[in-house]
Amino acid sequence: MPLLNEALALPDFFHPGEYRIETARSVYQKAGCFALRRQVFCQEQKIFEADDRDEIDERSLILAASSCMFGHADEVVGTVRIHEPEPGLWWGSRLAVAKPYRRIGGLGAALIKLAIGSAKFHGAELFLAHVQTQNLNLFQALHWHVRDNKIIHGRPHYLMQADLAEYESIDNTALRFLPALGDRA
Repeated sequence: MPLLNEALALPDFFHPGEYRIETARSVYQKAGCFALRRQVFCQEQKIFEADDRDEIDERSLILAASSCMFGHADEVVGTVRIHEPEPGLWWGSRLAVAKPYRRIGGLGAALIKLAIGSAKFHGAELFLAHVQTQNLNLFQALHWHVRDNKIIHGRPHYLMQADLAEYESIDNTALRFLPALGDRA
């Protein structure tokens, strides 16, 4: 007799139909963001040993993408941080999406949209990021251009600049993200 999942042809992984992307405000959300970053940057990519946190975290806005269950944020499945080291200059870093959710088309792009929109709301005149090679095409599709390339933490990165004219200013409102049905494969 087949297993229930086989009989119903259910996927190995449940994909929620809705995600909320917002500034991480609760201790739970922030802890979820840091845990996801450790998973991606320490365990998967082995860029850092035990933790990727640094002094920038103390002065950053941490954004969280959470899967929703019955309309309420549940698990943190994506994150990015942004900070302003000098007036008008904003940086994005530590973009991470949990491995099972990378197949959700547009989740990383939605995080980037909120990151830049939030920075614009706070007066960004320039928005930069060091982007790993595997993410170059995503950023170029989102109206970023390469300014330079360098090795950071032993890996090739591109210094990229967002075309701010392509992005709306977004106040501290959460974004609701609904992936297309075809994006859940």
